[in-house]
Amino acid sequence: MPQAAQEPFGIYPVGEIVENLCKIDDAAWARYAFLREPLNGKFNDPQRLELTRKALACGSEIAAGCVRQHGTSDPALLAQRLQLMVAYPATPQNLDRVLFAEYREPNLIRVYMDCLNRAEKLFCEPGVAAALGDGGQIKNLLIAHELYHHLEKQLEKEVWTRAYRVTLWKLGPIRNRSTVSALSEIAAMGFSKELTGVPYSPYVLDAFLVYGYSPQIASELYEEMMRFAKEPYES
Repeated sequence: MPQAAQEPFGIYPVGEIVENLCKIDDAAWARYAFLREPLNGKFNDPQRLELTRKALACGSEIAAGCVRQHGTSDPALLAQRLQLMVAYPATPQNLDRVLFAEYREPNLIRVYMDCLNRAEKLFCEPGVAAALGDGGQIKNLLIAHELYHHLEKQLEKEVWTRAYRVTLWKLGPIRNRSTVSALSEIAAMGFSKELTGVPYSPYVLDAFLVYGYSPQIASELYEEMMRFAKEPYES
């Protein structure tokens, strides 16, 4: 018997997407944040929630410390004072995947103009500016996010997101322990939110910036985000 054709996802207006995503509490992003974590199966919902809160606090504290030490919350200026170069190439060299920005050791941040240009056009859509505010914050959020990854590398021996380990297996006194990559991404979100002062979680940009490339994929991502946010956490 032939299978019925799968009903396609609807495409949501980008203004509706960002308006609703901006209402999600920071901690409620925990499930989404761990979604692509290779070690996700090691954690239950309460653990994901606790780790998300700790990672957000870690990023926020490092951002506040940077502002106190360097006297600015401007991500580009802060990068300059930390002797990082911020470059704005048109597109990534590898076009196999969408990339908004990246950090390259030891001191280079790349923010891709193709992404920023597409985002700028989306700010003309109804509801976007009301939800996200100043369009210039998109660039600042991207720089700040990558700036955290630089600082995390510099502070590797003391920053919480690198110090935390989960035990993969143990045999008598021997333990195999690993860092949790999702925590670095969550902390980078906390860092960029603290530095820029935006009232929403920077995870909103995952759907917003993808919308500039594919409204269909962004709408599917939006539905996934909303589903995770609405589901009650298991105790």
